[in-house]
Amino acid sequence: MPRRRPGAIRAALERQPPEWARELPPIDRLSREASAAIHLVEHRHDSSDLQPGRTSQFLAAYRKFLRQPARKLMLTASDCPSCPGCRYDDVAVVRDALEHLTGRLPYPARTELRRLLAGLDAEFRRRTLHDPDPSHWLDWSGDPYPWWYRRRYAGN
Repeated sequence: MPRRRPGAIRAALERQPPEWARELPPIDRLSREASAAIHLVEHRHDSSDLQPGRTSQFLAAYRKFLRQPARKLMLTASDCPSCPGCRYDDVAVVRDALEHLTGRLPYPARTELRRLLAGLDAEFRRRTLHDPDPSHWLDWSGDPYPWWYRRRYAGN
């Protein structure tokens, strides 16, 4: 009977989130395992995007934006983009924070979160207008913004 190498067993055990992360409430529409992995990443990283409980707030803000009654939605820029709390009034910044978190997750949780975001992104693309001005597509260094920044903002 084949047996697993000790290194493979240790690696599998290290991938499991600790018990305290599994006891926290699950994030809406994600499994307990993915929620535990997200809670673990939120607690381990010291970043304004990755604070405990932020992911569920970001997903709620993204869904709230998409639940607006208008047929076509316009993004609203934050009044104070340098303020750590106010900058998340812009849904593109919220989506950017979710993408930042996704890159730090282990593979199974990353796949599950990307699957959830794919449905929300499809609705976002369908209900927002593409910004036709190419000067709005690049940041200050000349690198292109992610696609969610290249949507039309109110007042443009």
